[in-house]
Amino acid sequence: MKIAINTGGGDAPGLNAAIRAATLAALRKGWEVVGIKNGYGSLYTDSPFIPLTPEKVRGITLQGGTILGTANRGNPFEMPYQKNDGSWDLEDRSDEAIKVFHDHGIDALIALGGDGSMKIAHKLIEKGLKIVGIPKTIDNDIWGCDITLGFDSAVTTATEAIDKLTTTAESHQRIMVVEVMGRYAGWIALHSGLSASADVILIPEVEYNFDSIVKKIEEREKRGRHYTIIVVAEGAIEKGEDRFIKGKVVGQAEQLGGADEHIAKKLSDMTGKESRSIVLGHLQRGGTPSSYDRLISLRFGAAAIRAIEENDMNKLIVMLDNKIQRIPISDVADKIKLVPLDGDTLQTARDIGINLGD
Repeated sequence: MKIAINTGGGDAPGLNAAIRAATLAALRKGWEVVGIKNGYGSLYTDSPFIPLTPEKVRGITLQGGTILGTANRGNPFEMPYQKNDGSWDLEDRSDEAIKVFHDHGIDALIALGGDGSMKIAHKLIEKGLKIVGIPKTIDNDIWGCDITLGFDSAVTTATEAIDKLTTTAESHQRIMVVEVMGRYAGWIALHSGLSASADVILIPEVEYNFDSIVKKIEEREKRGRHYTIIVVAEGAIEKGEDRFIKGKVVGQAEQLGGADEHIAKKLSDMTGKESRSIVLGHLQRGGTPSSYDRLISLRFGAAAIRAIEENDMNKLIVMLDNKIQRIPISDVADKIKLVPLDGDTLQTARDIGINLGD
């Protein structure tokens, strides 16, 4: 048996732990393991794979990032290419990718990725590739699973940052707006904001209006609390408006950002208070994975090998009801897990007086 491992999309703490567990579990069965370098894009190069050996994966559980490298512009079905006039377009090169797998004798692929990676995996499965998926995204928005690898570490990083910003906001009596990742789902904003005792949390699932936020600030002022901490997901939407988009690169999703500056300026104008904004950005992706992320990543990696051994292909390894389970990748493709408006965590925020902008 020869298997390949791919890490696609944005990096996340815990990827290396999953790579290590899958590699060691496969090698103990006498299988050959290779890693795909820098996402699917390397399949179109002369040396797309690197051998994964015990020496290669030694000591990487505690490392952030991915030793394989990753990319978010390597979709085999939408590969960027430059036309004769200098402009860029997309083309389907998936048949070439499938041929590379066959030519190198790959029996199965372990795909570590988020919702975009699972969409790609589903299309590759339809072309005959055998795949087992592992849910990776700090956004925690993959449908059908309780938690994804990388989420806990990202929330921990964001919470610690908000904690530190709270002390300076209180010292200067400012409004502090902290933008965290979350394009369409507000899991990071909700969990970090709630954990750090934020005053306002704005998520994509709940459209916000400034009058509501200002009312919250004024209530705090009356109680002698002359500062306000606002946590906003990058994809949060003001009622009647659109998401803030920074730009678009061919082959990538739209780059979001700018909500923090807009909110800080508007609130400063409306309240007369000094405000500051900060974007945590890729800080949330980096650093040493939390112990929880290390553990679930190791469990995901080993479980993927068990699925391949049992020939239970085209499944996604998930944590569901606190158990490692398998669900069809086809069930996950083209779906996203949003923060439920009637969920316990969101209700907890409301119960303790956190303003959600509505």
